[in-house]
Amino acid sequence: MIARFRRLAVGTRLLIAALMLVLVMLPVAGALLAYNFNQAVTTAFDERLESLLNVVLAGIDYDPVENTLVSGRALGDPRFDRVFSGWYWQVTDQNDRTLTSRSLWDQRLPTIENRAIDIRDIEGPRGQALRRIERDVQLSNLDATLHLTVAASRVELDAEVNRFRQLLWISLAVLGFLLIVGLALQVRWGLTPLRRIRGNLREVESGSIEKLDTDLPAELRELAEAINMILDRDRQLIERGRTAAGNLAHALKTPVSVLKTLSDRLPDAQRNAVVKELSRLDEAVRHHLARASAAGAVSLTTSVDVQTVMSPVLDGIGRLAERRGLKFNKGPVPSIQVRMDSQDLQEILGNVLENAVKWARSEMSMVCEVSGNQFSITITDDGKGMTESECQTALKRGGKLDEHRSGSGLGLAIVMDLVKLYGGELVLSPADGGGLAVVVRVPTVTASLAMR
Repeated sequence: MIARFRRLAVGTRLLIAALMLVLVMLPVAGALLAYNFNQAVTTAFDERLESLLNVVLAGIDYDPVENTLVSGRALGDPRFDRVFSGWYWQVTDQNDRTLTSRSLWDQRLPTIENRAIDIRDIEGPRGQALRRIERDVQLSNLDATLHLTVAASRVELDAEVNRFRQLLWISLAVLGFLLIVGLALQVRWGLTPLRRIRGNLREVESGSIEKLDTDLPAELRELAEAINMILDRDRQLIERGRTAAGNLAHALKTPVSVLKTLSDRLPDAQRNAVVKELSRLDEAVRHHLARASAAGAVSLTTSVDVQTVMSPVLDGIGRLAERRGLKFNKGPVPSIQVRMDSQDLQEILGNVLENAVKWARSEMSMVCEVSGNQFSITITDDGKGMTESECQTALKRGGKLDEHRSGSGLGLAIVMDLVKLYGGELVLSPADGGGLAVVVRVPTVTASLAMR
């Protein structure tokens, strides 16, 4: 699990962090806002009850003749006159004298003795949720202490609090969504330079470009420039290696030719042994130089146009087939790009076509196809063909099926090595009409449906 989190993309990490922050901070902020609003509206409601309590107190008097408590001032709120409306006031003393609002009817509010103002929630008549304020007072013409109580229904208070909470959580949800969207856009915009670098690296890998774009923020410009320096240095080293390989091939070619010429003066037994070893030396040099050349080209080579690169090879093979009296059926070559060195592509095509010219009896053909991200070349001849075991032997370096034919048997082995180095595939199989079918498949960069 930890390893999976370590492999998360930077953008995903930032979005997860932002989401966690929003999920933690917004509920905490919402709870604090809801609590403060509840306290504020409750305090305002309590102040209103205290004002009503003072109005009730101002209107209460004691009638010594009747020995009763009387109220001489109306509160101005009809709810105190409507039975069980939820708005009540009550005045009592220790001598069981009681004066209540009409809304209480025959019910009484629970009281506690408290000279200071006391405010709390209680359950009123018929299970009503009430907010109550009460206090003890002393009238000048009455020895007994009066206990005043004013209570009001919490319905309006709770409804206002609940409405605020509902609007608050809806607002916070919308705010959270907008924050996540905004942060996602911010992350996407902030990581755009990194995506550009990644895209440039893929283009370098595919051979579309040779260097990264350095039109980047200062923090990333130095990175891109450093990568470009590494690419330039690697490209120079590869070019030096390819040049050295070519120089080595030329340096060895002349001594080998001289030794072959000198071997003609030797007796037959010695000459055959020397020629055989020189041939093995020549094959080994050609084989490993071809691999070294291709390996250097794979990493940083640019893409080439198949039609442009194949054209001179096809022209040369066409003339060779014509001199041998062979019919060469060439299909159209698609205009596509493959990430290969042009010389390596010509080496692959030339070796396969020369092999077909060598073994064909009367005709040979070539068909090019594009399927998905693969470009394939199928070359067939009407020669004697090969069995499965012979196909395997032909792909081995120096493998020859006919010792009476000229050549070292190195061509198909070089083709296989080159194709594999470029991520492709070489397949040998019997042709439908007899002979051999050779299929070369290599990855494409871009493909066009237009056939030239």
